[in-house]
Amino acid sequence: MTLALVTGASSGLGAEFADQLAARGHDVVLVARSEGRLEEVADRLRVRHGVQAHVLPQDLAEPDAARRVADALAARGLAVDLLVNNAGFGTCGRFEDIDPSREHDEMMVNVVALVDLTHALVPGMLERGSGAVLNVGSTAGYQPGPYFAVYSATKVFVLNFSLALRQEYRGRGIKVTALCPGPVETGFFDAIGTRKAAVGSFTTSEPVVRAALRALDRDRAYVTPGLGNALGAHLNPRRPRTLVAAMAKRVTRKVLEPETGRERVAA
Repeated sequence: MTLALVTGASSGLGAEFADQLAARGHDVVLVARSEGRLEEVADRLRVRHGVQAHVLPQDLAEPDAARRVADALAARGLAVDLLVNNAGFGTCGRFEDIDPSREHDEMMVNVVALVDLTHALVPGMLERGSGAVLNVGSTAGYQPGPYFAVYSATKVFVLNFSLALRQEYRGRGIKVTALCPGPVETGFFDAIGTRKAAVGSFTTSEPVVRAALRALDRDRAYVTPGLGNALGAHLNPRRPRTLVAAMAKRVTRKVLEPETGRERVAA
């Protein structure tokens, strides 16, 4: 039985990843800040699917988060076969109005922890001759995002990082896939305080995760669930970048209404 590690596993897409992976027979390691919520997810998976579910509470915004996770795995004798880098959050609003420390944490979780965990776990996969990495990006990563400047930039990183790693590990036993969904009915938009932050039609976690795992099974480079989202993903990169940014601004500026200038964040 293989072992999957899922970050941000206490709710939303992360909890859904854990559930679908457990249904496939994977034991799971659940990583997030809230130990109580992780234990609830773990108990549910053990009862529903009869798998082992390990809980590792960790704030991924901390500089040594990946090392702590790796040390905890080693202490328990756990070797991860599938890494799902799902944890992340966003900020939106006028750049000058957003708390710099919040956006620093955003980059630590969305980018630094993702890279550090991949660094920590891929060598073991290479030694065993097999493994997989699934990184959760966003349709926000296909173009610049005015009023989501840092969030969209982190998701650009996730996509390009994933595509590059996939080429490095082709033929070496490791699959790498990026999931780039549009708006999903999770706690993200409840926390941000406005559904105006969503670009595109909402969907739920279940079909998004199902599409991601199917894409990983087929060794696809990336997947963008939903026809409208997929069309946008393929059409936007073919336009001049400055035009794409200007077009994006016409859509994303609605987050400033009616509370212009107020910071809004989502975890």
